[in-house]
Amino acid sequence: MKVSMDCVGCGQCAAYCPYDAIMVFGRAVMNDKCIECGTCIDYCPISAISGD
Repeated sequence: MKVSMDCVGCGQCAAYCPYDAIMVFGRAVMNDKCIECGTCIDYCPISAISGD
């Protein structure tokens, strides 16, 4: 998963991540628990996360 510079750090992606794989430090950062399931993409209100 890639997080663009558009990320505002709202934390919606982290709140809904089923693997607790996202931490927010000003913007979202995926850790090694991320299996690229795509849930974060669905919950990002500004489409700042992509699966590229």
